[in-house]
Parts: sequence; C-alpha cells; structure tokens
Amino acid sequence: MTIESTNPATGTVVDTFEDDSGADRDERIERAAETFPEWRTTPIERRQQLLAAAGEVLRENSEEYATLMTEEMGKPIDQSRSEVEKCAWVCDYYAEHAAEFLADEPVAGEPDAETKVVYQPLGPILAIMPWNFPFWQVFRFAAPNLTAGNVGVLKHASNVPGCARAIEDVFREAGYPDGAFSSLLIDSDEIDAVLEDDRIAGVTLTGSDGAGRAVAETAGNELTKTVLELGGSDPFVVLDDAPMEKTVETAVQARLINNGQSCIAAKRFIVHTDVYDEFLDRFVDEMDAQVVGDPMDEKTDIGPQAREDLMDDLHEQVEETIDRGGDLELGGEPMDRDGAYYPPTVITDPLEDSPADQEEVFGPVATVFEVSDEERAIEKANDTRFGLGASVWTADLDRGERVARRFESGLAFVNELVKSDPRLPFGGVKDSGYGRELARAGIREFVNAKTIWVQHEAGEETEMVE
Repeated sequence: MTIESTNPATGTVVDTFEDDSGADRDERIERAAETFPEWRTTPIERRQQLLAAAGEVLRENSEEYATLMTEEMGKPIDQSRSEVEKCAWVCDYYAEHAAEFLADEPVAGEPDAETKVVYQPLGPILAIMPWNFPFWQVFRFAAPNLTAGNVGVLKHASNVPGCARAIEDVFREAGYPDGAFSSLLIDSDEIDAVLEDDRIAGVTLTGSDGAGRAVAETAGNELTKTVLELGGSDPFVVLDDAPMEKTVETAVQARLINNGQSCIAAKRFIVHTDVYDEFLDRFVDEMDAQVVGDPMDEKTDIGPQAREDLMDDLHEQVEETIDRGGDLELGGEPMDRDGAYYPPTVITDPLEDSPADQEEVFGPVATVFEVSDEERAIEKANDTRFGLGASVWTADLDRGERVARRFESGLAFVNELVKSDPRLPFGGVKDSGYGRELARAGIREFVNAKTIWVQHEAGEETEMVE
C-alpha cells in the first residue's frame, strides 16, 4: 500500500511512499535491537560528536527541510526555517552537555563503602510523533535519547512521511550506525503490535490525550516506561497593569504561531475587567490584520490547516460554541478558497461547558474571558483538565511570579509566551501528560538510574570523588 503526502495549501500530492509491511517493521525493530549493544558501549564523547554532526547536516540542508515541512503540513516557510534551526540547536545543546548530565554521581553512604548512581540506557525507544512540528518534536526526543545510548524507532504522523524519511537520512548522513535511528511508515492500528514487542524498552508520545491514554494502557500492560506530552488549553492571563502594547502583540503571536496548531499555543485569554475592552479591541484588530495565504510566500502569517478533516473538526467546535452562547467577534467560517484555510477567529464569553472552553481548540481560534480580579483570573486559568503551559502579563514581576506559581501547569511564563527551550524541562500535568523532555530531566527519562555499592574492607574509609 502507498502513503500519499498531500499539500494542504493546494490539495496536490507532494510525494508517495510505500508503507512498511509487517516483515519490514519487524526487520527494522530487530536491526534496532541488534544495534543497541554496540551503540550503548560507544563512548559518549563519540555519540556527542555524531550529534553535533547531525546539527551540521540540518543547517546545511535547512532550505530543503523547511520546504518539505511547509509542503507537507502547511506552516509558513519562515517558521519552518526556524524549526530546522531549533533542531540544530538541540543537537548542539546535548552535544555539549550530555556527558555532564549522565556522569556518575557519588552519594554519601557508609564510611567503608563507595556508593554512586550511574545512568545507563534502556534499549530501543519508540517515539510516536505528531505532524504539527514534524522535525522539532522528533529531534526533541532523539537528541537526548540517542546520545544517552538508546536507539530510536520513529512512528511519525501519516501526513508527514517525507519528513520521517528525511529525519532518518539526517542521522545516516551524520554517521550514525545503521539501526541507531529508524522510521516505521505504518498505520496507526499497527502501533499496538510495536508496543507489545518485547524488544521495545520505552515509548514516548506527543499527541492528543485520547492517544496518550490508549498508548499508556497498552504500554502499562507490558510494564513499558512511557512519557506522554498530550497538548493543552493554555491560559494567557492579562492583569489590570499589563503593558498593553507588548501584551497584545505577543497574544496574537502566541495564538497563531504554526497556524494556531501548537499544544503550547495560548488558547484562552483571561482578561481583567479594567483592561478588558482595550485588550479586546486591540486584539481583534491585530488578529484581523494577519495575512492568510500561501505558506511559501514570505509575507504570509497564517497558512492552511494541516488537513481538511482537521479544519472541519475545528469549525464544528466554533459553531457549537457560538450556538451555545458565545459571541463571535471575528472570523468563524472556512475561507472560500482552495486549501484548508481557516481565518483568525475570536470568540468572547463562551459558556463554561462549550467546546472552546473545555476542549483543546487546535487552530487559529481564540476565546476571551472577562474576570473581575486576580483571584478569579487564577481560578479560571486552572479551570481546565489540561495543565501544559500558562502565562501571565503584568507590570509587577513579583506579582507575576506569585501568580505563575499558582498555575496548575508544567510551564509558567511571566511576560512571555509559552515555548520550549532545550535548556529547560518541558512537559505537563493533569490531562496534559507526564514525564519531561529536554534539559537534564529529559535525558534521564529513558535511562536506568542504577545504584552501585562497592564495599571496602571494614574500617577502610573511602574518599568521595567529585
């Protein structure tokens, strides 16, 4: 069977690929399992060198990879270029810091024993990745985990098969051994068979909470370690002393980045009543000023939604929210043009049980809530089953940090949009998942933190070595 890659801006086929048969799937997993013993014993300095080389491959082919992303899922070309550069950055980061993060840690214990914690890789790790950041999501997983000594098996989203194969080529060109990183072009209904394979030592998924529950259930039956990053409905809290010009400018960017299709995009704008009218007027004007068009055009701010069916789902959420009492301030209808284009949309005062209030709205749709005071703003921000990111805007940074500490989220920002950074742990709480990616915490998710106890002769004290 063939897999078609379709350009959501035009509906034309970008490329076709043969999917992996059951035999192909098994062969790739077996190759990963056979590669692991040698790869895990490769000195970490060599693994870091190869990761740095992968970063160089990304930079050398940036325009090719950026164009591929834009053609397959529709993000504006400039954002695709930035995504390639961010992938190279995460390679640079772990190429510099991985050995430090995984170094043996002496631990004080008995005076006549040497005790330490060592960090050892687990084996083949399955990564189930989404289409919205088709390079970044994969490299966010691969850079730390391959450098820790694991091998990677990728099951990418079905609408970005070209990106999946291109990423496999990046590691090959960088000099990684065959089997260190491989991609499976398989249907989603085959994932359980991979999860149940005893050669798979761990699984990480970025996707919907429904997909996360299904994967966690199957992996749990196998006692396989999981990390889940499951999206969110991030609040963007505007307090009465917010610096309005910067707040509105960032609010638009935070909602519309990646055509509005980001798990950490600001989705619920919670605004203090004293500045509500000013914020709403300026926000609607700025949203309306964004250029919707061909994602290959440098002047475009918003491209198409990644698939026609995703746009249809988004529109259903908008229609139901409005039917149940929300006020439409801007947009609200698919655009009358070829491609899966949905305009910037603003809804005010949605009912508490409406889709735009309770569900993740994955597209350029913002909901705006008016609240009477800071306490009510915090309550509304936390009134969601999700808990990925949150931000607060205020002229008083102490006040901002106090509010940020009260958000029920894995990430909390003051006077900045929510974003991922290789230097900081990334992940959520509640229905946004568990586990962490990036930084020191991320590279230690899929390793065995093993205690080593070396007993010396009685009375022989040991010297702890840093």
